[in-house]
Amino acid sequence: MKNRLIYVGAAVPSLRVADVDYNTERIVELIKKHSECGVLVFPELCVTGYTCADLFMSELLLNKAEEGLFFIAGATAKTKGQTAVVGVPIRYGNNLYNCAAVLSEGKVCALIPKQYVPDYSEFYEGRWFASGKGIAGGTIRLKGTEIPFGPDILMEDTESGVVLGAEICEDLWVPDKPSSHMCLAGATVIVNLSASDELIGKREYRKQLVTQQSGSCYCAYVYSSAGPDESSTDLVFSGHTMIAQSGTLLTNNVFPERPYVDAAVIDLSKIAYDRRKQNTFGSMLGGYRRVKIRVRTVGKPDVSAYELADVLDDVSYRVERNPFIPTDDRELGERCRQILNMQAQGLATRIRATKIKNLVIGISGGLDSTLALLVCAEARKLVSGVRIVAYTMPNQGNTSDLTHDNANKLMALIADESQEVPIAEGVRLHLKDIGHGLDYQGEGDTTYENAQARMRTYILMDVANMKNGLVVGTGDLSELALGWCTYNGDHMSMYAVNASIPKTLVKYICHAYAETCGQKDLAEVLFSICDTPITPELVPNKNGTIAQRTEEKIGKYDLNDFFLFYTLRYGFEPARTAAYAMRAYPEVDRQEILSAAGRFFTRFFKQQFKRSCLPDGPKVGSVTLSPRGDWRMPSDASQQIWLDDLK
Repeated sequence: MKNRLIYVGAAVPSLRVADVDYNTERIVELIKKHSECGVLVFPELCVTGYTCADLFMSELLLNKAEEGLFFIAGATAKTKGQTAVVGVPIRYGNNLYNCAAVLSEGKVCALIPKQYVPDYSEFYEGRWFASGKGIAGGTIRLKGTEIPFGPDILMEDTESGVVLGAEICEDLWVPDKPSSHMCLAGATVIVNLSASDELIGKREYRKQLVTQQSGSCYCAYVYSSAGPDESSTDLVFSGHTMIAQSGTLLTNNVFPERPYVDAAVIDLSKIAYDRRKQNTFGSMLGGYRRVKIRVRTVGKPDVSAYELADVLDDVSYRVERNPFIPTDDRELGERCRQILNMQAQGLATRIRATKIKNLVIGISGGLDSTLALLVCAEARKLVSGVRIVAYTMPNQGNTSDLTHDNANKLMALIADESQEVPIAEGVRLHLKDIGHGLDYQGEGDTTYENAQARMRTYILMDVANMKNGLVVGTGDLSELALGWCTYNGDHMSMYAVNASIPKTLVKYICHAYAETCGQKDLAEVLFSICDTPITPELVPNKNGTIAQRTEEKIGKYDLNDFFLFYTLRYGFEPARTAAYAMRAYPEVDRQEILSAAGRFFTRFFKQQFKRSCLPDGPKVGSVTLSPRGDWRMPSDASQQIWLDDLK
């Protein structure tokens, strides 16, 4: 597969205002020292210093700046596959322009002028520099070389997939940002050479600008601002550096000790997927020239899953073990509260629309039915007159003492009406009627197992008819992805409140509720349920204890949810997903991860028919499988090329 990992860096060199020789030497030192960066970005006008003021009118300074530019370009000839972008004043026609110079493999590849030149408050750039806005198709001849000049330029490396666009400081602060147009034209990485002075509150606003622009443009954004070595006659500069990707801030540093390079690895495959999926993003195919540059990938351009996992390890690329779950405890608690509220709001809307206020729900003593019951309880707070009618339907010999006890305690604490309906006799009668043996016939006896799930749904549906109720579904997103549900059994309901909640997150929501509910008895039951092994309890137990454990059949839910997230959220091919899993789970044997991925994709494809006829349910996250919304897939699609990719 193609390696789309790129090291990018934002550099703040040591600097002396108007000392071009000193500045260029310091820039070259950083280029050589950080040759691992495929893209290295320096501050605005760093070749001369941003605060030269009327010295920008000096012929001597401008001549030295052009010489220094080629001196820096020469350094990139020795750092193969690296592109550096530096700030320099350039004479073009009758005017002087504040430019981003793109340097790669020993050449000055392009000169991109600043489009929005500030001339207000503490800024007087209009005194020295003209706007490059409107220049199209321009070239400039320097040292016998014809160099593309203008804001209509994008730099491209077809091997790594990088398409680079450059804007300068104020270009980011205006409503019609040049980088927006560049990204619509295909730019995947935007660099910003800046000289933004430090004022109270300004750094936070800069951070918002960079993060938001990277998110709305689905791009990587590399920002490097002038450091404290600039003149302090009237202003203070902080050397603010930031790297963001698709709305996530990867690095953020202010007042670093110089010289300094802030670096991060970006994944272009994520950017490409977001743009393909978000079809309102649009495109602007014309209007920009493409200039060739070289930007190395982190590791070989073509890699196997194992090799990509090694690269991720080498650069300490952060991959969360549980991508659905925030790592910060405060954020996790807030996320759980928000999700539960969204589920309850969705159910409340359905109650108001149908005018059915009796919520019928089956309680097993497991996580999913517990969360669904909590959703019902929250919806009851939103709509007056709602009653929760809860049923537990044990099967003697299969249902364990622990889950049976927890189910009854939970119903007593939350439900308005609760009943126990044993299903053993009904299941045996049904099995007898269809000619099946009355006992479990061992591994693979799905008739015996599924008869119980369908019997429970049959009972709930009839109760709903009898009590003018609405059956609330309990199945979660992970079960739907793997098809771990009985068709027309627990697969079916009248409103499925957990349909977009992955199993790994269900537990955290229940746990968070226990910690904040303020009811000791309820909290104890919820904690007990959170600690109970995940089981459908459809086979005979062992002396009243759980015998059937779901994860022994379909694999660990944390890995399955990991595969689900990267497949649906970023469209990763299986080998790339497996490589990320190897990084996230270093303690798991790599071959075991490949095998687990194979099981996941096999089940995911073969069980689509169950997802094609799901009941309604609220979407609460970016990944969901509703056939009416996010995921539409033929039920008879072949999984072969996905399995081949893992080989």
